[in-house]
Amino acid sequence: MPLVVRDEIERLVQEAVHRAQEGGLIPPVAPPPSTVERPQRPDHGDYASNIALRLARAVGLPPHEVAKIIASHLPSSPMISSVEVASPGFLNFRLSPSWLASQIDEVLKAGERFGQLGIGQGQKVQVEFVSANPTGPLTVGAGRGLAIGDCLARVLQAAGYEVEKEYYINDAGTQTDTFAATLYARYRQLFGENVDVPPGAYTGEYMWDLAEEIRQEWKDRFLGFSEGPYPPQLQEIGISKMLQRIKADLALTGVHYDSWFSERSLYPDTFERAMAILKEEGYVAQKEGAIWFVSSALGEDKDNVLIRSNGRPTYFASDIAYHYHKFFVRGYDKVIDIWGADHKGHVPRMKAAVSALGIDPERLVIIIHQLVTLKRGGEEVRVSKRAGEVITLREVVEEVGADAARFFFLSRAPHTHMDFDLELAKRQSAENPVYYVQYAHARMAGILMHARGRGLDYADGDVSLLKEEAEMAVARHLLRLPEVVEYVARKLEPHVLPYYALEMATAFHDFYERCRVVSEDVQLSRARLRLVAAAKLVLAQCLHLMGMSAPERM
Repeated sequence: MPLVVRDEIERLVQEAVHRAQEGGLIPPVAPPPSTVERPQRPDHGDYASNIALRLARAVGLPPHEVAKIIASHLPSSPMISSVEVASPGFLNFRLSPSWLASQIDEVLKAGERFGQLGIGQGQKVQVEFVSANPTGPLTVGAGRGLAIGDCLARVLQAAGYEVEKEYYINDAGTQTDTFAATLYARYRQLFGENVDVPPGAYTGEYMWDLAEEIRQEWKDRFLGFSEGPYPPQLQEIGISKMLQRIKADLALTGVHYDSWFSERSLYPDTFERAMAILKEEGYVAQKEGAIWFVSSALGEDKDNVLIRSNGRPTYFASDIAYHYHKFFVRGYDKVIDIWGADHKGHVPRMKAAVSALGIDPERLVIIIHQLVTLKRGGEEVRVSKRAGEVITLREVVEEVGADAARFFFLSRAPHTHMDFDLELAKRQSAENPVYYVQYAHARMAGILMHARGRGLDYADGDVSLLKEEAEMAVARHLLRLPEVVEYVARKLEPHVLPYYALEMATAFHDFYERCRVVSEDVQLSRARLRLVAAAKLVLAQCLHLMGMSAPERM
């Protein structure tokens, strides 16, 4: 397992507190949990701990004095060059340049395993994301959920969890009924029949395309149906074709699911078992001709309908059955749902329902991502070419590329609104963060290729020759990858990865400008080539975690 520097410094701090307590300089109180962070200002060192500030009140000493006591009891470590006590009581740590240089060899030794951790201990985690109704093409908003979900799944897997990515197919309910009725109207119109589309119809051009495909394949097979608003077989065909389009759009962005779960498969068995638990626990009531979930008993403002007066289950009821299946039938230790902003109000009642089923609601994590505004040259893009009122994910990916789309979707915290500048995403300059990061990887590959052309091999490079600050800056960023993986896995904040990639690229571009890699000094060249090779490996790992490619040339 790679060393997580922050965790190792925390271990040293905790050991120092223990030693000071054994020596009677600090009362035997329980030390607080992890306190080590990277300071915002580089002149404050590489890492800082505020443990003295947090201990001061409990031990009855000024924070600055506590910090001095802890600093004097720190175990010696080759990774630390100095520890400074700063007002009002911080411990500022600086990493040893010689130790930093030695870690380049450790990165290369670990290879693609670098950045992989064991904190997950094989726990089963399901990440369910996008899960758009199979009634239309994926929108640009779904693209944000797609990037977040796929990135989190990759990071959790790297952190040692057993991860399954799932797409929940909402193939039951009124939306699919409206879809099928719209499709049947379009199909009949292609044969010259004068019929109207239903209220709330799907009006995008794609519905005409679907109807034409069915007409070509099935001819007039479905004309004259009079037993309902649409032939059931036509609905099945339409949903199947829509799912094929959705899968093609997902493949365009490099996303592949481990499972596709049908809402219809919940009925009747799973649904009835879930409802039976709620009833046994006293969370079901019948009133106003409908069946209700008594969520007010769990702290909610109001109760929620499970089964309407017409006998049809609500989406909420289906979601309860679906989560019953996740936890009880498939046995996931944790479930992560990634939903759009329009589902925000659904979160508390879903948590309440999970609790009513007897599941610790902390095992269900729901991430809400906000809306995406597309812009071109400062102007908002509002109209889709093929899908009516929404902009499709395919349109964006075909214009800017899958890598740029993923990076931009990930670049803001999910809870914040984001502007997506299409022109910036296509620009081949340092202004475009995607280009800037990927160009750093291509530059690394180019340097190594150039060295091979000159017969230079870095296998025997002596990294102890690396002493320049620009070299050390790259080395520092290399060692942060395990720390970033751990942070994203624990906090579920994937936007940290693009920031790390940008910082890594910036450090490397600066090194390239300041330090000639291949020079007349053969030994120094080999040492710097080892640094370049390690940087290339780490940046490629970071790009992979974001679901992006690592180009060898640009």
